[in-house]
Amino acid sequence: MSRTGDFRVIIFLGIIATVYVLAAATVVRVLLAKFGYLRLANRPWEILLRRVVLILAFLGVFCFIYGFIEPYWLYVSYVKLTSTKLPSGSKPLKIAHFSDLHSDPTPRLENKLVDTIAIEKPDIIVFTGDTINSPEGLAVAREVFSKLAKIAPTYVVKGNWDSWFWYNLNLFGETGVKELKSSSEKITINNLPIWITGVPVGQTNQIPSLTKKIPSEEFSVFLYHYPDEIENIAGQKVDLYCAGHTHGGQIALPFYGALITFSKFDKKYEAGLYQVKNTWLYVNRGIGMEGGNTPRIRFCARPEVTIIEVHPAS
Repeated sequence: MSRTGDFRVIIFLGIIATVYVLAAATVVRVLLAKFGYLRLANRPWEILLRRVVLILAFLGVFCFIYGFIEPYWLYVSYVKLTSTKLPSGSKPLKIAHFSDLHSDPTPRLENKLVDTIAIEKPDIIVFTGDTINSPEGLAVAREVFSKLAKIAPTYVVKGNWDSWFWYNLNLFGETGVKELKSSSEKITINNLPIWITGVPVGQTNQIPSLTKKIPSEEFSVFLYHYPDEIENIAGQKVDLYCAGHTHGGQIALPFYGALITFSKFDKKYEAGLYQVKNTWLYVNRGIGMEGGNTPRIRFCARPEVTIIEVHPAS
């Protein structure tokens, strides 16, 4: 977490603590007044202040409860891009992108994810890392990838959890998906050559040699867990960079967005679509949630699958 992110979280937690301290004090004072142990001042602004504090405390409880509901509410984002590398009149390229599955032993949105992607009928499916929160969630994740591979060609890369903690587990083998291990693959979709390049976390030194091999006139997709390479990648023959990792903050604020992103760019590329030079970046909010002992909650950062359509430039 950046120092700025630390500061934002401290302020946020401080505000919450202040509200509930004031709410508790207000409730105690009201009860003492009710039983005759205290006389409350009833000037209009004091009455208003008490009401505001109690309303904020009530909303806080509501938001906390909602945080356990949002992880089950999948959002489908539709993105339309254009490219001169697709000939005029050609059929659009349709890509389904998701990230940060973070499967636990009990499924949450995994089945809904598969059904949603199946309905969209994409040409390819891409996953940008962080597969499971624990080995007990592996069966759940592998079932997802086995089903997705039957819908469309599916390409995956390892995220930081995959590379740091689960490097000795068979995450993707025999599921039918194609794991890109600092490699590129040229495929043909609708009679058009498409390049898919993927790099796992920890192998960014391989990126320059991989992108150098991509023909400049052919459309290319780059998969990497972090959005952090976008300013190095932009202008290097990559048309679309798909990333995840940030979870959209996982806990975000209305109109402000993420408090933390764990990206070196902080909030600059926190979620959604960005254009840097001639490269489009899409940062997916992910499907699951941070593992370990952290609570499995989301707020204002709904789980997301992104349907990206690339049309010929008119």
